[in-house]
Amino acid sequence: MAISMTEAAAEHVQAHLQQRGKGLGIRVGIKTTGCSGMSYVLEFVDTTEDDDMVFESQGISIIADPKSLLYIDGTVMDFVKSGLNEGFEFTNPNTKGECGCGESFTV
Repeated sequence: MAISMTEAAAEHVQAHLQQRGKGLGIRVGIKTTGCSGMSYVLEFVDTTEDDDMVFESQGISIIADPKSLLYIDGTVMDFVKSGLNEGFEFTNPNTKGECGCGESFTV
């Protein structure tokens, strides 16, 4: 089981961790919402929980809880800029479909 990120995503996360002045890494999780049922949740992590899974990618710690990991195992995070828009994109091998705007997915 693992989650990884591209160099662009790692640079973006690292810049924000440095700006914050603290943090162990970034938590990747899911919540039930959106048109298709689930969406990704990202937050900076200062402490981990006992059952958290921690993965290292591009020098960044990626933290996930076991429940979320069932749906996002094998996911690759990327950070892309397109015109005026920028944000994280997820390549999740477990996804069966996405909503039209790309904000939510189903497995």
